[in-house]
Amino acid sequence: MHFTEPVYRNPYWPTFPLLQVTQGCTHNRCKFCTMYKDVRFRPQPMELIEDDLKELASIAPHAKTIQLLSANPLVMTYNKFRPILEKINEYLPEIEYIYTQTRVSDLKNKTVEELESLKELGLREISLGVESGDDWTLKRVNKGYTSQDIIEQCAKLTDAGIDFWMSFLNGVAGKEHSMDHAINSAEIFSQCDPMLVGTGGLTLFPGTPLLEEAQKGEFTPLTEKEMLIELKTFVEHLTCDCRFITHHTVSASLSGPNFLDRKDEIITILNNEIEHGDMGRYAEIRRNKQSL
Repeated sequence: MHFTEPVYRNPYWPTFPLLQVTQGCTHNRCKFCTMYKDVRFRPQPMELIEDDLKELASIAPHAKTIQLLSANPLVMTYNKFRPILEKINEYLPEIEYIYTQTRVSDLKNKTVEELESLKELGLREISLGVESGDDWTLKRVNKGYTSQDIIEQCAKLTDAGIDFWMSFLNGVAGKEHSMDHAINSAEIFSQCDPMLVGTGGLTLFPGTPLLEEAQKGEFTPLTEKEMLIELKTFVEHLTCDCRFITHHTVSASLSGPNFLDRKDEIITILNNEIEHGDMGRYAEIRRNKQSL
């Protein structure tokens, strides 16, 4: 198999098999991320993709799912991406679900009809690293799109019948814009109505522009308690009945299906953590994180 480091796969999707169809990230300019800093973006050559599919056909001929790498494979045009899905179906004829992550902006070059065609070939779920629905925050961390872009492109996925995930990056607006980030993100996410909302907490990793700005006093990170308050505010304003997953440092389990049925319970847990949680321990857990 041909993989270019670093290899990131969504841990909530089936982890085998994986198939690399691009290398790196086309944007590679988000201020909080260095995951693909030293990897030049390029599509994986079709001959390597086919070599890998031949290998997968020999070791997993009855595979029902497959996860496509790397950061944003759907940046490829429909005419370049569709042949890859056709090859997957050729070598793995029992395939049912094809998963991939991508950027919101990658969907702009595809029509609803093209997305429907990709779904027919197995593209069933897409994870979008949205991070915020607040325009000030999106611009501040250089995401490269607006809240209106998020609404428009997610509507195309809904029309095409493709399930999608949206991520909220807790803390990425800093103290300067925390509540607007939480409230506006929840409103945009609710309007898009994803099947799953995931939340992670900002960690300022070495080499990120956001850490450099924090060291210069140009960005003020949230404390662990402020992170929890922001997350609670996001939850309070979120109204879509999704599956909810969080990677927060709190020990209490907040993740699960049927978000609206569990919303009050989640808020109660967060209130308890805000009042009684061990913020020192949570900060230590965050300091030990190695990646987003």
